Amino acid sequence: MKKFLAVLLACVMALTIALPTFAEDVDLEGEYDVTIWVAEEIADLTRQQIENFNEDNSRGIIFNATVEPVSEADAATQMITDVEAGADIFCFAQDQFARLVQAGALARLGERASDFVTVNNAAGVVAAATTSDGAIYAYPLTADNGYFLYYDKSIIPDEDVDSLEAIIADCENAEKYFAFEMGTSAWYLASFFFGTGCVSEWTTDSDGQFIEVHDTFNSPQGLIAAKGMKKLVSSPYHLNSSSGSEFANGAAAVVTGTWDYVTVKGILGDNMGVADLPSFEVDGQLYHLGSFNGCKLMGIKPQVDDYKAAALNLLAQYLTGEDCQMERFEARAWGPSNLDAQASEAVQANPGLAALLAQSPYSIPQGQIHGSWWDIAKVIGDDVKDAEDEEGLKQALQNYEDKIASLFTMSDDVKFAWTVIGTCNLTDGFFYTDYNNETRSNWSEDIPMTKVSASEWKTEQAWDMEAGVQFKVRQGLSWDNAFPADNFVVEEAGTYYVVFNETTGEVSLAAE
Repeated sequence: MKKFLAVLLACVMALTIALPTFAEDVDLEGEYDVTIWVAEEIADLTRQQIENFNEDNSRGIIFNATVEPVSEADAATQMITDVEAGADIFCFAQDQFARLVQAGALARLGERASDFVTVNNAAGVVAAATTSDGAIYAYPLTADNGYFLYYDKSIIPDEDVDSLEAIIADCENAEKYFAFEMGTSAWYLASFFFGTGCVSEWTTDSDGQFIEVHDTFNSPQGLIAAKGMKKLVSSPYHLNSSSGSEFANGAAAVVTGTWDYVTVKGILGDNMGVADLPSFEVDGQLYHLGSFNGCKLMGIKPQVDDYKAAALNLLAQYLTGEDCQMERFEARAWGPSNLDAQASEAVQANPGLAALLAQSPYSIPQGQIHGSWWDIAKVIGDDVKDAEDEEGLKQALQNYEDKIASLFTMSDDVKFAWTVIGTCNLTDGFFYTDYNNETRSNWSEDIPMTKVSASEWKTEQAWDMEAGVQFKVRQGLSWDNAFPADNFVVEEAGTYYVVFNETTGEVSLAAE
């Protein structure tokens, strides 16, 4: 019901929001109570920026703003769970755009607001905020959601950074780690396949349901990618991580993004080097590693009050304008989407953003991808590592293709069922034991749930759980619908069932 009301409200707002948003003769003076979700690292800065807006705007608008730290990854799930209870303004990753529009969680921008977006921002990020029919539903916030190479110049000479094999050799000789996520994140792992020209392109129908995929990972070019990946994952100094903090733990190279710039600079100082991703060699041919690229967006929840909606649009334009984007760049090295900010000398001189720009010819925009793909693809790294010969590599790719194909033959019973998936802080398993008294591995296998009432689901048995166990409940073996937004964390050890209410999105534990 809440989703239906949100969709209805979104349709109404799409027709009404344009009129008051920019009309100079509309009196917007007054105080507005609002909730705003931003990433934790910019929460304090955002509070200050809102105070500056309150002091500087000429229309007498005062926002009594509650700024809450909610990650871009979690904001969409929270909004879709309950649009009415969600933030008035929230930030999210571009890959969440379609489902937020479908859920009625984003107010469509009016003509002048849309002009503000298109005139002031890079074309690629404008496209990320635009539906197939040309409607704009969000304000671009960054243009830096990609990854590249950080390296310790005291270990890896500059002349080696173009070669994957040379970097691996430098790390092995120095007994230092090369951190590149190959077993836990398909987002990074895909770089080898994109480097050889492989694609995974998904098509949805008008309801947002995935109906087909063009995927070439299991191909001669995919086998080349697997051979290149094998060189990395077989190294005893490969580290399955994408955290810049690994430089403090014995790493000499880390593949991550601009969000880690401050951390890496703080650890390495003048020894910090940055570059686009290297090339790898197979059968005498070089292949430059590819990557995903994306951006962050700022959305406005549909409002009942047109005047509040208009005021919120003015605030969103301020927060995504040149000055505020430059403040985020200076504080956290976030890459601007604003064209004037991108052209500034400071941004142009930033090594991390320069490396991201150098990587851009080899990157592809992250579009809409089936939520199960991330789990299916991330297994390739472990399968490649375990392969003993070329036939083993081919089998790894065939296993991947078979799992992709199964998504389109999934029964409704599986597609609409809820399951539990998670980890444990104290062992390698989710819970200590499963039905067969065997430990399950981290985030790798779903625990079935049974529908016990009109809206409630429950695991079929209770498990002994230690404090610190984390999990989510998800639908259809996919991350498209997963709750809660932040992992559920068991606070007190005990024997519990997991209970989920699909109407409210509430996850809870029930003692045995």
